[in-house]
Amino acid sequence: MATASAPHQTVRRPGGRSARVRAAVHQAVKEMLAEDTGDQLTIPAVATRAGVHPTTVYRRWGSVGDLLTDVATSRFSGDLVVPDSGSLREDLERYAADLARDLSDPDTLALVRAIVGAAGENADVCRAERQDQLEAILDREHARGNKQAPTVERAVDGLLAPLYYRAVFTSQTPTPEWARSLVAHLFPE
Repeated sequence: MATASAPHQTVRRPGGRSARVRAAVHQAVKEMLAEDTGDQLTIPAVATRAGVHPTTVYRRWGSVGDLLTDVATSRFSGDLVVPDSGSLREDLERYAADLARDLSDPDTLALVRAIVGAAGENADVCRAERQDQLEAILDREHARGNKQAPTVERAVDGLLAPLYYRAVFTSQTPTPEWARSLVAHLFPE
């Protein structure tokens, strides 16, 4: 008598080996960036720190740029709240101040600088989530009928660009107070 067997199904377990490897590699990258020892961030160095074979890291990420992009995507996804106070100016001021605080964090700043230096065309991962959040604030305001709300392009040029420039390319810290002052330039007097 033949027995019928169920077709073989591959079930991925959340939190399995793949998740542990990803977590260990991400942690190794964060630690190496935080140490700022001047050592070059390389796949073999990250693998050694994470306790995995370099081939595992190469197979999953391929390059330091792709690895940094994955770490950044994980880090920057949804960590800033999109404010909704009912006042566009207040929402933009809170958003800018929160972003300044985030960019002032040494670990965040080290990651952003590393991505700018190594990720090439993927470097926009640092600002993509932030731009989406800014766009959500402005889209909501346009939906409310506010015809004087700035365009996304103007807000990016007036808020994101100076915040990221100051954080990444100067020795000045983007303070929340300074970030809030940028909002005034978005509104005509």
